[in-house]
Amino acid sequence: MNENAINEKAIRDILADVLRSVMAQPDDRGAAADAGRADDAIPVELSGRHAHLSEKDALDLFGGPLTPVRELSQPGQFLCKERVRLIGPKGVIDNVAVLGPARGSSQVEISKTDARILGTDAPVRQSGDTSGTPGIILASQTGIVGLEEGLIVAARHIHMAPRDAARFGVSDNERVCVRVDGERPLILEDVLVRVSENFRLAMHIDPDEGNSSGWRSDVSGRIVGKSGTGHGFCSH
Repeated sequence: MNENAINEKAIRDILADVLRSVMAQPDDRGAAADAGRADDAIPVELSGRHAHLSEKDALDLFGGPLTPVRELSQPGQFLCKERVRLIGPKGVIDNVAVLGPARGSSQVEISKTDARILGTDAPVRQSGDTSGTPGIILASQTGIVGLEEGLIVAARHIHMAPRDAARFGVSDNERVCVRVDGERPLILEDVLVRVSENFRLAMHIDPDEGNSSGWRSDVSGRIVGKSGTGHGFCSH
């Protein structure tokens, strides 16, 4: 074997060793990218129709205070044993969940589909903003309460603590655009940001929005831009 042939063989052997070494090492770039994606992921939870009751309305409907059954994702919030019937101008919805603790005034949150069933035009509002909203009748097996106002379609929103708000670069009552990575991914605009030390990171959408996106319990969302208040126009 001549000298040139020996040199070529040596180079091929070196290249083969380098290639085997590279193939044997894990690709940290992919892991780093996955970590980055996980860091900006927001759990997306489906918020079905439910009622928040005042102490007086709970007493009138059930004869006593609300009975906690299961804690919810937001600290201090819980599902109650009690259920109510919603009675609207044109229809009723039974077995509606009641969430605690009791509030200063009662409020019922439904979807636009529910509003059509009940025969009422419930507006999209932030929780607690019930001034000028339609009323609804609540009934249990032992009582009935008529609300003069308090029926809303809850604005889609994200609960987050101040540290999360700083991480995402957003502030309380700001509106953002969120890509929901369900079976049918979509971008939701005008998502309300709600910031409090008492909140745990989670985005809440109603069943209409969940059905549109193909929501599952493991679905997450990512903020992809900021939205003009009430007008969409997602900016990146």
